[in-house]
Amino acid sequence: MLQETVQQLPLLPGVYLFKNKEGTIIYIGKAKSLKARVSSYFQNTTDWKVKALLDEATSLEHIITNTETEALLLEAQLVQEYDPKFNVLLKTGQPFLYLMISNQSLPHLKIVRNKDDKGTYFGPFIHKSQARSVLNFLTQTFQLFCCNKKIENGCLDYHLGKCAGTCMKQFNKADYLFRILLVDDVLRQDHEKFLNRIDTKIKEYSDALSFEKARNLYRYKQDVTTIFKTLQAKYSDTKYIHEIAKATTQSESIDNYSEIAQELKRLLQLQGLPETIDCFDISHFQSRFLVGSCVRFSHGKPDKNKFRRFMIKTLAEQNDYAALQEVVMRRYKDSKELPDLILIDGGKGQRNAVLSLLGKTPCISLAKKEELLFSDYHPDGFALDVKTGIGKLLISLRDYAHHFAISYHKLLRKKGSFSKN
Repeated sequence: MLQETVQQLPLLPGVYLFKNKEGTIIYIGKAKSLKARVSSYFQNTTDWKVKALLDEATSLEHIITNTETEALLLEAQLVQEYDPKFNVLLKTGQPFLYLMISNQSLPHLKIVRNKDDKGTYFGPFIHKSQARSVLNFLTQTFQLFCCNKKIENGCLDYHLGKCAGTCMKQFNKADYLFRILLVDDVLRQDHEKFLNRIDTKIKEYSDALSFEKARNLYRYKQDVTTIFKTLQAKYSDTKYIHEIAKATTQSESIDNYSEIAQELKRLLQLQGLPETIDCFDISHFQSRFLVGSCVRFSHGKPDKNKFRRFMIKTLAEQNDYAALQEVVMRRYKDSKELPDLILIDGGKGQRNAVLSLLGKTPCISLAKKEELLFSDYHPDGFALDVKTGIGKLLISLRDYAHHFAISYHKLLRKKGSFSKN
């Protein structure tokens, strides 16, 4: 099963997640090439840790990222959030670093781990040594160091061109602020021009036989390039929030689906077999911050490429009927996306709220507690036997949509994303 999944992985950068039979994430890794990296686990038969991982793992999920740098950042984020038992690194503490220009009358450039103070932040980054090297390079290049010495004519570092000389009477604050703006500009854009300037300087040092200075500058260039790649990614911990919700939702499939589909066709008097079924669910927090989810099962298996989640845009407080109407309309803007059957998490009222939006597509609803099924042929509700194939299928689908909505809701609340709408 696992090796079959590996063969379907792309040769692209991303993050992979091993899960056990309960659907719990037990290991998260990153890769420049997902297929090549995960395949290597099945070739490594001597490492006891790899063997223990594969003995427990029963399924594999992945998230494709734009770059290897993004994969590294996403891996750190997910390890922090899900704390997989087989991950050792990145479990404790804040894994990210930021370059920050402080918001003061005399701004400073520094490295921080948390966005506690007011300022302009660049990042996040993972490697402290590289971030520190870039900080030192920018501080020295633009003469930004501010010491605590009080020397009227300037300290030795000032005369060596390192210190800004803030303690001196002739300190030019305007010039210092201009240099801060240059650093801000470097970190925001025009990386190519900046790197070209470094190349020119390296050549000058080499022509002057100052090979040590050229070598140090070349090392700075490599570190700056890494930072620039991270900045260009414009990574945030909400960038892959949709993909995270898909990958972390527990996967399961229904056995003997062909038989269950025949039974469902007879029960609901459908014209054809329900090969694709969508299920909708609405989630909220204390009657506010509404989100919706739609999951699809194809032939009894989750079709995660067809999963969708929605931040409710037209409502500020709970109204399940209106929220369902909005989500259904947005999901099926393209009528080609309609499935063979639609299941609504709710009772008669929720189903009636969306019937007029679905045309001829059959729609049913399933109310919790009593597990009552409502359809065109069961207007007063049909008590579903949870032990039958149909019962297991519909309840599994309903619970899957509910879990998907809840996980998305938790992520949005954790990241503070509701404040954006």
